[in-house]
Amino acid sequence: MGNIETENIRIAPGVKLPPVDPQEDFKGYRGRAKALLEKTGARVWCDVVLDTARGEFVGVLLPRSETADDRHLVIKLTYNGYNIGVAVDTITGITINGYKRGHYQIPEKAFPYDEAKPNVTLLGTGGTIASRLDYRTGAVIPAFSPGELYGAVPELADICNLQTYKLYGEFSENIGPKHWAGTAEAIAKEIEKGVAGVVIGHGTDTMHYTAAALTFMLQDLPVPVVVVGSQRSSDRPSSDAAYNLIRAVQTAAYGDFAEVMICMFGPTSDSYDLLHRGTRVRKMHSSYRSTFRTLSDTPIARVDDEGFHPIKSETQYRHRNPENKVKVRNVFDERVSIVWYYPNMQPDVIDSLVDNGYKGIIIAGTGLGHVNKPLYPALKRAIDAGVHIFMTVQTLWGYVQMFVYDTGRDIMELGVTPLGNMLPEVAYVKLGWVLGHTHEREEVIEMMRTTVNGEWTEREPFDGYLLFQGGLPELEYYYKRYRL
Repeated sequence: MGNIETENIRIAPGVKLPPVDPQEDFKGYRGRAKALLEKTGARVWCDVVLDTARGEFVGVLLPRSETADDRHLVIKLTYNGYNIGVAVDTITGITINGYKRGHYQIPEKAFPYDEAKPNVTLLGTGGTIASRLDYRTGAVIPAFSPGELYGAVPELADICNLQTYKLYGEFSENIGPKHWAGTAEAIAKEIEKGVAGVVIGHGTDTMHYTAAALTFMLQDLPVPVVVVGSQRSSDRPSSDAAYNLIRAVQTAAYGDFAEVMICMFGPTSDSYDLLHRGTRVRKMHSSYRSTFRTLSDTPIARVDDEGFHPIKSETQYRHRNPENKVKVRNVFDERVSIVWYYPNMQPDVIDSLVDNGYKGIIIAGTGLGHVNKPLYPALKRAIDAGVHIFMTVQTLWGYVQMFVYDTGRDIMELGVTPLGNMLPEVAYVKLGWVLGHTHEREEVIEMMRTTVNGEWTEREPFDGYLLFQGGLPELEYYYKRYRL
């Protein structure tokens, strides 16, 4: 239980602790950890100094997850805001300097109105940008309503008049076609009201699917539609939630864009965000704040305190145009799947999809768009049964090139159609959307191969590879110093 002697238990002068509440004061603690708290008089939400064999730790004693061990106390460090576990057996003394029960609910605030500022709508779907840490379970949960975001980020009032609506309260892995269709309809209604732009708060894990779906479901946009999230929850000192939200709202209010875009950190530092086209972007790292990257293309622009810095030329993106009338085409056939090819894949993988009624399959093939020969009969059976099958590449960058080797030619002879440099996830979303319109084979192929907005580019730009994201200051510095 540690090596604490009575003389090493101290309560600072003037500190008064309320009567013990066993349910709240030791929440999540049990065994040795709880016994130590009971012995020393410390409890959850106390400001403490822990003397340990590894030095001194100062912070607020936090609740523990109900599934956690009984060997650690958890504190939020005063000097940097991070949470750490301190092993009970290393603690030699505790000083209690104060007590204040924590309340993590941020109250909603009425957004101030200024008729001189543009009107922006924020639609909330859930995710880390609208979340908090639940210390009972140790999990990040959707808990902030969109209105609470203003309570957390008052700088938004300097940009625009913000109206917020909570569409959903879902982790992004639970967002799917029904949510995409509902979100598209809600965006169109806001645009019809005359807003300057729409922001969608969304979890990052499947944000790129939603951005692609909205690109297909909302056409001829007159204003920006900006999907935004955060990699770090709002109660963490390294959170990117506020910065991303400010830049997304800035883009919706003033950006000269009329596309569905994702707005997220460019570098790992708090210096600028990138605006990624909704059909060319992907989450590329599980935890980095700079996780989103435009693949086989360049971002549309950078956005920072000074404004917007286009990366693409003016003819390469769609501009704000109040004359446009948004068209809503929010249909989706859910009988679509992605098959990520791997060595020794067996035909029953394809057969099972057909047997279960799937009508479309996107293959992420190796190299230039290949699968093994044992799959050929299954692919043929599927196509003969009316299943639409398209090929993308799991390299993510680059193009399907099925004319180079006999393998690719043979697969095309079976009826598999190549999709250029369309990303597998985007191809999945587009195929579901296309099959919501038609199942006629030639019409499906024509729609899949006709670009709606950048999902298939004729050429990969020289700076479209991950290591050469075009137009970024750090690369400009490198080229000017070392390459010119």
